Amino acid sequence: MLLTPVLSRYWDEPRSWTLDTYRRHAGYSALRTALRMSPAEIIELVTDSGLRGRGGAGFSTGTKWSFVPHDDGKPHYLVVNADESEPGTCKDIPLMLATPHALIEGAIIAAYAIGASHAFIYLRGEVIPVLRRLHAAAAEAYAAGYLGHNILGSGYNLELIVHAGAGAYICGEETALLDSLEGRRGQPRLRPPFPAVAGLYACPTVVNNVETIASVPPIIEHGVDWFRTMGSKKSPGFTLYSLTGHVTHPGQYEAPLGVTLRELLDCAGGIRAGHHLKFWTPGGSSTPILTDAHLDVPLDYEGVAAAGSMLGTKALQIFDDTTCVVRAVLRWTEFYAHESCGKCTPCREGTYWLVRVFERLEAGRGTAADLAKVLDIADSMLGKSFCALGDGAASPIISSLQYFRDEYIAHFERGGCPFDPYQSTVMATQFVAPPVEVYAR
Repeated sequence: MLLTPVLSRYWDEPRSWTLDTYRRHAGYSALRTALRMSPAEIIELVTDSGLRGRGGAGFSTGTKWSFVPHDDGKPHYLVVNADESEPGTCKDIPLMLATPHALIEGAIIAAYAIGASHAFIYLRGEVIPVLRRLHAAAAEAYAAGYLGHNILGSGYNLELIVHAGAGAYICGEETALLDSLEGRRGQPRLRPPFPAVAGLYACPTVVNNVETIASVPPIIEHGVDWFRTMGSKKSPGFTLYSLTGHVTHPGQYEAPLGVTLRELLDCAGGIRAGHHLKFWTPGGSSTPILTDAHLDVPLDYEGVAAAGSMLGTKALQIFDDTTCVVRAVLRWTEFYAHESCGKCTPCREGTYWLVRVFERLEAGRGTAADLAKVLDIADSMLGKSFCALGDGAASPIISSLQYFRDEYIAHFERGGCPFDPYQSTVMATQFVAPPVEVYAR
């Protein structure tokens, strides 16, 4: 079977978010197993499973935990990054809304493994329903003895704090998140030192994504061999793919790593009727775009990288033949310019000037020199900014010019957008790449 519902297997049940429902599905049994293990055994098991971070970079989770020093005399902290801000990304919010106890159980196990007595869930402040649900779930866990003092008689103590941020994209970057959590303006820190050595309150800290932490209990419960039956050798396991945009049935599709977009579109009913795929993002707007020529690229970390992009958060934004790629990139660039924290010059100035040039290009007032200019600005940001926001802003620009340069040229040759509804249909159709395969039912 293509889909592998693990985290999402009972999202559709009535009151799936309650402790009773979670325990009916073997909830917190993995915690009991973990508390009978030593922290080193848990870290070894998670490392052997091959679980990789589901927040974007795909770094080995167990290896990240192992970086935390032992017997250093300092408090250790676990921070769950729930500041889901990447355009197109919508997997962590549904997970916390439907099954918050899956995250809480995973957080307890992870905190125990790294020797933390305090754990934090840093959530976007705008999502009030999720904030309330997490608070309610934490209260249930405290009342049932899964949090607090002497958890399940093991002698282990853990306090869990659900913290609401103020809504800044930059706080999705782990060091900016830590600054925000400490009460300062969210801006990236200079590294080294890395959070594992000097993170929250200058103490050893592990920062993990929501989906990463929620994936830990099933691994503890079912074992390494079970987890590795899914996915690929270097990218094992299951994950949540978010399909949005011009697709018949958008939503969350939990499948093994390495599934292809063609297979996911088959599950989602294909591209909306009468249209075909033009371009798509494999991991949100900060990843280089791909086209209909990449339908069979394995959606794992190695496969997407080989195609010239990044798996990122598995936010598959689907755009059909009615979409102007210049306009789409302009909207993304406006977002990054708005969300830049302004700390470093390449990102602060680069995003500002990219918006100015893209406004000319999209309106049909650009020139061939502008295409060279945006690539030059993007190059000055890529790999040269303080954090990955600069890379994210540059990636769709470079990749869109790689695949759709003719469409950019058409804007200033025609004096306007070929996809403007007030202009002729003939003009619009001249710059649409022929479909590889039409998905319609």
